[in-house]
Amino acid sequence: MKIAVIGGTGLIGSQVVEILQAAGHEAVPHAQSTGVDLLTGEGLPQALTGADTVVNLTNSPTFDNASAAFFQKTMDHLLAAARQGDVGHAVILSIVGADQVPDLDYYRAKVLQENILKAGPVPYSIVRATQFFEFMEAVLSWTADEETVRLPSTPLQPIASADVAQAVADVAIGSPLQDTRNIAGADVFPLDELGRLTLGARGDKRTVTTDDSAGMFAAVRGDALIAPKDARLAPTRYQDWLTA
Repeated sequence: MKIAVIGGTGLIGSQVVEILQAAGHEAVPHAQSTGVDLLTGEGLPQALTGADTVVNLTNSPTFDNASAAFFQKTMDHLLAAARQGDVGHAVILSIVGADQVPDLDYYRAKVLQENILKAGPVPYSIVRATQFFEFMEAVLSWTADEETVRLPSTPLQPIASADVAQAVADVAIGSPLQDTRNIAGADVFPLDELGRLTLGARGDKRTVTTDDSAGMFAAVRGDALIAPKDARLAPTRYQDWLTA
């Protein structure tokens, strides 16, 4: 099976390519560095030539209101090229609960991306994942100084990027879902507690202060970002990942 992985050199994409190639598929990574620019459409028809499936793992360079224009343009280019190339399956990666956080520009943009795919001419699958383990360091940095990290108590159910990549690869080689598959980590944590666990494992002596107005996740209400009832739970636990 030939699978074009757009964004195939990034954190998730590189792992997806490795998984698919190890399983005997012709998985080809594409990115700006390989001459494929989804924002302009450059190189896209050639990248999709002969592909059975296209997996789009590109991401907006910003998390502000400009992200909507990014996803609009890139999805328009992707679907036009996929239709022209007779690609039978398009897969994207989105965020669990994105439609439940309308106050965040980036989450609204991801919902737009999903809706463009759903309304498009190509059979599709959407994989929605919770926040990645690997992003915790960045989350801590948003509201940190030399002594303190301020974090809200927002419930999260983080997942290892390796488990996300496996889920995306599994969907890519299957029949189009014409639906959304939710995936999440094994455990739910308040974000402030995740911060304490992370700093402790790193030997970081800074103090985590609970501040429900701090950072991007302060806009999240209730359990929007934890696994819905139909979600598939990944095996890797955060504490085990931290100590590995």
